[in-house]
Amino acid sequence: MNARDSLSRKVFTARTLVERGVFRPARPDRLVRTVLALRRWGPTAAAGYETSAIRYPDRAAVVDELGSLSFAEVHRRTNALAHALADRGVGEGDHVAVLCRNHRGMIDVTVACSKLGAHALYLNTMFSGPQIRDVCDRHEPKAIVYDEEFADVVAPAREGRLGVVAWTEGEAAPGDERLEDLVAAGDPAAVRPSARKGRVTILTSGTTGSPKGADRRQPESLEPVAALLDRIPYRALEPVHVAAPMFHSWGYANWMLAISLSSTVVLRRRFDPEACLAAVARHRCTGLVVVPVMLQRILELGPEALDRHDTSSLRVIAASGSALPGELALRVMDRFGDVLYNLYGSTEVAWATIATPQDLRAAPGTAGRPPRGTVVRLFDEEGREVPPGRTGRIFVGNEMAMEGYTGGGHKQSIGGLLSSGDVGHVDAGGRLFIDGRDDEMIVSGGENVFPREVEDCLADHEAVEEVAVVGVEDERFGQRLRAFVVLRRDVDPDVLKAHVRANLAAYKVPRDVVVLDELPRNATGKVLKRVLAAS
Repeated sequence: MNARDSLSRKVFTARTLVERGVFRPARPDRLVRTVLALRRWGPTAAAGYETSAIRYPDRAAVVDELGSLSFAEVHRRTNALAHALADRGVGEGDHVAVLCRNHRGMIDVTVACSKLGAHALYLNTMFSGPQIRDVCDRHEPKAIVYDEEFADVVAPAREGRLGVVAWTEGEAAPGDERLEDLVAAGDPAAVRPSARKGRVTILTSGTTGSPKGADRRQPESLEPVAALLDRIPYRALEPVHVAAPMFHSWGYANWMLAISLSSTVVLRRRFDPEACLAAVARHRCTGLVVVPVMLQRILELGPEALDRHDTSSLRVIAASGSALPGELALRVMDRFGDVLYNLYGSTEVAWATIATPQDLRAAPGTAGRPPRGTVVRLFDEEGREVPPGRTGRIFVGNEMAMEGYTGGGHKQSIGGLLSSGDVGHVDAGGRLFIDGRDDEMIVSGGENVFPREVEDCLADHEAVEEVAVVGVEDERFGQRLRAFVVLRRDVDPDVLKAHVRANLAAYKVPRDVVVLDELPRNATGKVLKRVLAAS
């Protein structure tokens, strides 16, 4: 990168952060302390809460079912927790496994790890006991911080490790300490920064195999934050309801954005569609962070329930984590206004593209365009770049891409760009569309079919609420398509087949259409297609 490019990036970052209210006038003494804190910690979670505690000590940092915590309180709590964990043997470079829903304890332990230079290892709340034990055997965490409800599933991995209960509605499990007790007993004095920064390890969802840890270093600058804020118009000091799970990369990324903006993070341990809207209305949230299935559940409440809650404060509904059907995007915007932003990415590549409301209106179903600092290229099987309109494998490059899987190995890379694991195409306007997983291609009678195109077609039918398409073995054709649908109203499967036949090639018409009450999903809303294929 030459000096001119470097200057341009710095100017872009500074301008964007000023526009979004991150950089604003401050008392000279607070400004000096803020600069010193950033020098000590770099762009980390530890820095985020310390600098916010300096500038806005009394503003609400976290709101959950237990109430509100100010930035000063979070800073003191995480200092105390860091000292308490250090007293129990957790130090720089150690892993701390975290199995928590969205609440203050999740934030406490992550920030405490950041201050210690330890690595937070996020566990999926839907993992089974054997999966958790397998992950812990591979990463060897010194401690496991968990919500009381998960005591049984962490028990096999808990043996020989420090156990800390982050959320309990009763007594902690025998032999384990409560996080609140550690905070109360810990020293709230400043923590000396470690020589190396801590990392956060986010696990893949395990939808296609055993979950793997994606190691991601802390960013070296605020440029990635500016790149997202340039496309998603969050503003500083505004409440954001993070409904998406924070153990997943999407919920985590939005929490980190909120830290950089000194914004109040509103949390609930479990997603309930009406409670979600009530939280937005009560706290006048300007941002709502969801996975697409949450939007589906919100719309299912119906007009009467939706009208009970004033959501006019929303300027951003940010969705990611699974495919956002174009029909759903239009329904959301028709109801809440043109405030929907769809981010496409993965645990491995972080983000690739962002679709603005204008993109979604112009081309429903699009994943959008790359933000500044991100490169997206599509390649064929021989590693040659494909032209617009042609389907290719998606490769992404940016500062936030993973460094590798924690157990070894890496995603395929071409020219420094990392595979997202998906295939897609780019339209004439430069917008990316996801056609499916690169391992989901169905070969039926010699023709290649990606499920996403058929799913989008079926989702456009007024009787279809949700849909998933898989390939199943067929003696004559090798594979055939089977569609699983959740319906809004009764409809003959032959009508749905005719709808596909009228819009797509004949070989893309599902041989079978199976009606279900609901699609099997994981905690982040992704459809478990391996379960459907085996049914």
